[in-house]
Amino acid sequence: MINNILEDIEYKELVSTQVKDTMNYLVNKGQEFAVTANIDAVEFNPELPSATKEQLAKFSLFVLKNYTYSTIKISETHISFEAGFGSENFGSTVKIPFYAIFQIVVDESILFINSVATIDKYNENITKEKSLNVFKNNPNNRRFK
Repeated sequence: MINNILEDIEYKELVSTQVKDTMNYLVNKGQEFAVTANIDAVEFNPELPSATKEQLAKFSLFVLKNYTYSTIKISETHISFEAGFGSENFGSTVKIPFYAIFQIVVDESILFINSVATIDKYNENITKEKSLNVFKNNPNNRRFK
């Protein structure tokens, strides 16, 4: 069954490597691009205001061009970049694990699709950690720490 493949950790690592290699190729060629990512696995630093974050779709598009493109950093496990969000252009560094990148888009054409990004099991721990951090950072919850 297809889920046996998509949920296999070896396949997740294989696809992550393909995503990383594709983005490295694009950056080395100076090619701007966009990615659609599973927002459940995306980290923002600083965290986006809740009103702004609530407007993001589960699979959100991040356009990497101009200033944002110049801030791209590709590590062994993720891509990160700086971007502005909402009408206030709230600045945040975005960190996306390779496995959570659903599409890589160049010139409005899909270059790469990663079906592993649709598998929720990979994002469960991240979502739980984020929820716990939000809980801990709420001043009203300090007594529970």
